[in-house]
Amino acid sequence: MRILGIDPGYERLGLAVIEKDSGTEKLVHSECFQTNSKLPFPKRLQKVGDAIARVISEYEPDHLALENVFFNSNQKTAMDVAAVRGVALYVGRAHNLEVFEYTPPQIKSAVAGSGRGTKKDVITMLHHLVVITKEIRLDDEYDAIAVALTHSAIHRN
Repeated sequence: MRILGIDPGYERLGLAVIEKDSGTEKLVHSECFQTNSKLPFPKRLQKVGDAIARVISEYEPDHLALENVFFNSNQKTAMDVAAVRGVALYVGRAHNLEVFEYTPPQIKSAVAGSGRGTKKDVITMLHHLVVITKEIRLDDEYDAIAVALTHSAIHRN
């Protein structure tokens, strides 16, 4: 089974594909896709959708797992990230993928063993759970890997 994990964002979008075979996960692809802040928001959404479609076409995942993000303070950011999530959900379903959503505490619990784990705890555990051979500069990419691994842990079949 191949899983596309997504950490939604319109400026930075984390994408990761893992392959689960006989209970072992392998990182097939990961990236942090960035959009140009000078572009109008609808164009940025289009680029995000194109990036997701590209990864789906190239790596042919079976499932799409998406972080379900909640914001308490900045309504504009929350609305914009919600729009990105909508694009991701649409593109996933348009490619006939089963789509699943996980909250940050679910992801932290699945990867770091505690829903209150820190970002550092999650990153440390990711390096124990899957081989990461490339340098990852931005947390969004780690977050996407964590989302995919969460789905793998919850859906063991």
